[in-house]
Order: sequence, then C-alpha cells, then structure tokens
Amino acid sequence: MTADVVIAGAGPVGLLTAALLDAAGVRVQVFEREAGPSVHSKATTVHPRTLEVLTALETGGRRLSDVLVDQGRPLPRAHFAALPAMLDYSALRTPFPYVLMIPQARTERALTDYLHERGVPVRYRRPVTDAEQDASGVRVHTGDDVHEARYLVGADGARSLVRRLAGIGFPGTAPSLVGFAADVELADPPGAPSHRWFRDTGSLSIVPLPDGQYRIFGTEPADTGLTSEEVRARRARPQSLEWLRATLRRITGSDCGVRGASWITNATDSTRNADRYRSGRLLIVGDAAHIHLPAGGQGLNVGLQDAANLAWKLAAEHHGWAAGRLTDGPYDYDSERRPISARLAANTLAQGALMHTFTPGGEALRAMFSDLIAQGGDVASELTGWLSGLDLSYPAPDGAHPVTGTRAPDLALAGSSLLHALRQDAFVLADFTPSGRFAHLASRRVDVRAARPGSGPGAWSAVEAALIRPDGYVAAVCASGSAAESAAESSAPDAFADEVARWTTPGMSAVSSVR
Repeated sequence: MTADVVIAGAGPVGLLTAALLDAAGVRVQVFEREAGPSVHSKATTVHPRTLEVLTALETGGRRLSDVLVDQGRPLPRAHFAALPAMLDYSALRTPFPYVLMIPQARTERALTDYLHERGVPVRYRRPVTDAEQDASGVRVHTGDDVHEARYLVGADGARSLVRRLAGIGFPGTAPSLVGFAADVELADPPGAPSHRWFRDTGSLSIVPLPDGQYRIFGTEPADTGLTSEEVRARRARPQSLEWLRATLRRITGSDCGVRGASWITNATDSTRNADRYRSGRLLIVGDAAHIHLPAGGQGLNVGLQDAANLAWKLAAEHHGWAAGRLTDGPYDYDSERRPISARLAANTLAQGALMHTFTPGGEALRAMFSDLIAQGGDVASELTGWLSGLDLSYPAPDGAHPVTGTRAPDLALAGSSLLHALRQDAFVLADFTPSGRFAHLASRRVDVRAARPGSGPGAWSAVEAALIRPDGYVAAVCASGSAAESAAESSAPDAFADEVARWTTPGMSAVSSVR
C-alpha cells in the first residue's frame, strides 16, 4: 500500500490535513497538479482559532503558530463587509488576540517545510487523475501510476476532481459580480487598514501585509448585477498595472500612489456547499467542499478548520479506535462541518450585500451596521466570535453542560497549557479536582492532566473534569453545582466515565439526540 491516506491538493488545507494525519501516526502522501508551492496568495488573513490549531504542530523546536506570527503582521482589528467600524480582537481570551496578516504563500511554505522535516512526501506536477474505491481501499491514479490507499481526501479546489469522482453534488448560487484584488507597493500608504465605499463609483480597501506590501481589493458598481456569461467575459479581460491604476482612479479619483503590483487577480461571489462531505472512502475539504465570496480570509480559515475536524477522526477510524459517533453519527465529519459551511455561505452572502449594494438603501444599511458594530454590543460580539473562530461550537446532547461542544480555552495544565498538550491521537482529560479524582480514567487514548481550578471563564467555574477532543473542543463534562444538576449529562463521576468510554471505545453507539 502506497499510503494510508492520499491527499489530492497541496494548498494550505491539503497540507494541514496531511500534517495532522501524520501527527496521528497515519502514513500520508500529497499529490499536486502545480509545479511547486504557490508564489501568489488568494488569502492574506489568519484568524485566532487557526493559530490555536497550528500550535499543535512543532517544527525545529518551535510551534508552527509561532513561525507564522514571526513572518506575519498582527493587527488588533478585523473588518466585516469592509465597514468603517471594525471588530476589536484585542480583548479575546486567546494567546492570539489579533488577526494575522500573512500571505497565503507563506502559510503554505511553512506547512510544506514542516512536512519535509517530517518526511511526508509532497509530489508536485503529479495531479490525481482518477480513483476507484471498494470495501478495502482506494486505487488512486496519478497519470500512469496507481497508488493503493485506504482513503482519498480531496483538497483540490472548487473544481475538485475528487468531488466529481465521489458523485457529490455542489449546489449553490451562480456568480453575479466581479471584484479585483492586487498586492501592491504604495508611494504614500495609509497608517492603518482603510475601507472606503462610494455609492456612485464603488469600493476600495487597503490592508497592510508584511515587507511593505499592501493588499488592495474592491468592486465597481458596473461589475455587479451580472449574468454568468457577463462574469466570465469580465474575468477574461486583461489585468495590467495600468488597468489597475485606471480602475482606482474611477473609484477614488486617484491611483492611490500604486508604484507596482506583484499580483493582480479577480474574484466572484459564486456560493456553493457540497451536499455531503464524504462518499465511502472519498472525502472533501476546503474549497472542494464550499466556495463563497472572499471576505476576510474566512474561506482559508474555515478550510483549515475542516482539516482539524477531519484529521483526528479519520486517523481514529484508520487505527481502529473510533467510536461509532465519530464515523457515522452526530459527531462525524460531515455532520459537524457541513452546517458550519452553510453558515459561512450565509455570512459571506450577507457581507456581499453590504459591500456591493451601491444604492441609497445599501448606503443606509452600511451606516446602520457600522453603527451597531461601533457600539460594541451583541452584534459586535457575535460577529467577532464568528470571524475569529473562537465562538464556533458543535452540537451537544440535549441538556448537556453549557461548555460541552464549545472550544476549550487555553487551560492552565500541570507543566503545560492545553494548546501545547493537545495530541491528534488522544483526548486530553483536564482534572480540576485537588485530589486527582479522575486519574483512573487515563488510557492510551485519554491523557489525564491536572488543571488549575478557575483557569476557564464563566461556566467553567463549576467544572470538575472536562474531556477535550484532539481538535480542542469539549466532548464531555463532569461538573458540580446547580448548572450541572439540571443537565442530562450527569455530574456523577461514574456517568462521566461512561461518557469518556462512549467517545473513545470502538463500536459504542452515538447519542440519540443533540441540540
């Protein structure tokens, strides 16, 4: 057998999937159509939750998150729909309370270097061209070569061959606009991110990147409300530096001091979400599973979270220790991630309406939304939690403790912190009791760690023990006090032990009801 898992596509999502599978002891190979790592960057934004996930990987004695932070440019605020009022990340409870501006090519390079160090092969100029599956595995074709594997993961983009081979549908909406983006040098750059919107002429955003470059992006009113045929025609038009300068002059009255451009591209708002993310031994992640209007790096970050959700579950299935709820139940990859992508689609469609409705009504809507964000209340909190990735949660059993299904904060553990303790091949059980009451639950798949009481916020105050998944989400809780007494998930240690077994014992059935 060539590998346990073959991955089609060596973009950041495919590379992270490979890295996390490798960390779980799975043999993996990556095949990529292009000649080498990309030198251009569709996305430039890495959000806090993604940096938390990357903390699980160590290279050259350093965490991969630290490698990226050193190469990027942290900014304390993020935009929603390029509104003038921005979302404040500075008070978020995370080691990374900022949005990291870093070209996608650098993220890709860091992951490629990590895999090279680990001895994981990444084969360029070797696209996956066909595949057949049966009950025992997958035969993956790369031209004339055939590779035997147990699973094939498609991280091969919006036109995914793996998705087509799997017979997975890709419903959604056709494109209706064409926007532009470019990485440029500016003669007189703004001191902070700039988002300008003009009802009659269009929109322009300028965001700083490392090394003195800037990502600019925007849309003209004439490039909205298009048919699919008009979109194709406008995407095919030449895009030179002079074309870019002329576009900027039409929008703002100035070419904004653009001295040069290393890359000019365009984008649309086509929005699609696959009707399933798995067909037998073929699975899809990232753009192969969902596409949408580029907005604040959400596509890249949600794709990387796909990888984090899939890798440990697929590794558990391969190694034979996956409980039934992980392979065909309410906590399997498809059940957890597809609803997130549906929410992503709705979010980016809403942003598109705010960004590209060049009418008096659109102008009024932008002003109202911007005021709501500036007030810093529930709207700002909800949007910040979603964009940062920190408030994303997965379904939990009816009546479960409030933290069940949520992302665990970076808890203080004996000799470590949670983000540094997470492993792809085991759960972490944080034991908050002074006596170490839950030490007996330690096993090959459960790493029991003493946790400092009070190191979690809010509802964590009554938690005595928490079972935390390899991707950092809370699987089960044993708690004391009134918050847990009304929960169906009993606070009794024996009941908690049963729930630990349901997550870590092969063949145990899934829960019947989730909220």
